[in-house]
Amino acid sequence: MTEATVQARPGGRSARVRVAVHRAVGELLAEEPAEALTIPAIAARAGVHATTVYRRWGSVAQLLGDVAISRFSGDVVVPDTGSLADDLERWMGDVATDLADPDVLALMRATIGSGPDGGSACTADRHAQLGAIIERERARGGKVPSVERAIDTLLGPLYYRAIFGGEPASSEWARGLVATLLAAM
Repeated sequence: MTEATVQARPGGRSARVRVAVHRAVGELLAEEPAEALTIPAIAARAGVHATTVYRRWGSVAQLLGDVAISRFSGDVVVPDTGSLADDLERWMGDVATDLADPDVLALMRATIGSGPDGGSACTADRHAQLGAIIERERARGGKVPSVERAIDTLLGPLYYRAIFGGEPASSEWARGLVATLLAAM
C-alpha cells in the first residue's frame, strides 16, 4: 500500500467501543442500583467482550470516572456578561438545572461511591469553570472571592443538596447562593 492510499480512520473501533460502553453505563444506571454494575454486565450491554472493557478501563471505578469526566466536561457554558454577579447567577442556574437531571444524579452517586477519586471526576470541570469566571473578573479589575471560598459557598451546598437531599436545588435557590458569596466579600 502506498503512502498516498493510507488514511486515518475517523473514530475507528476504539471510539465506537467507548461510545457503546459509556452508553451502556448510562442505561444500566437508569435501570439498576450502582452496586449492580459489573464489567461483564456493562460489556454485554455494550456488545463488546468483557476483556475489552477490562483492558481499557481496568475496573468499574475507573470506567465510571471516565464516563463522569466525559459527561461533566464542557456541558455547562461559562457565561461572560461583563458582571461577576450576572456570570455567577447564570452559571449557577445552569449547574443546578444539570444536577436536577436524574441520569446525572445516578452517574454522580455511582462515581462518588466507586472510590476516592470519584468526586473529582464529577467536580473538576465545575471547579475549572468557576475559576475561569473569577479570573476573568479579576482581569477586569473587579473584587473577587478566592476560588476555594466560591467553591465552598456555591458548589458545596448545591452538590450536597443534589447528592444527599431529597430533591435537587432549584435554579432560583442556586442563584441565591451568589448573593451570599458576594455579600461576604
